[in-house]
Amino acid sequence: MTVRRIVANLHGQDPAAGAAFFADVLGLEVVMDHGWVRTYAKADEPRGPQVQVMSHDASAPVVPDASVEVDDVDAAYAAVLERGDEVVHPLTDEPWGVRRFFVREPGGRVINVLTHR
Repeated sequence: MTVRRIVANLHGQDPAAGAAFFADVLGLEVVMDHGWVRTYAKADEPRGPQVQVMSHDASAPVVPDASVEVDDVDAAYAAVLERGDEVVHPLTDEPWGVRRFFVREPGGRVINVLTHR
């Protein structure tokens, strides 16, 4: 399994509120907006630096602290189950085109592990 990218997830009541900040200070633009989650990045670098701001998660019980895109989410999920780590959100095919699960890492942070379908 290979990690493709890691994205910071910031909790915010209004994911759109930071648009000017991310554009003016960091040169990032909106590349995805589902209302409850907005991704800021450089449009010409789809796998480059990104920040997500989330008011909540549409199908999981918590907002994850980070998202890690991998090439084989099923293998990552199997490793989590084998280790006995806490699964916060089970392996799920989401309607917005990702297959993902949430796991609590040893320091207590929730990680969204995903792959795009």
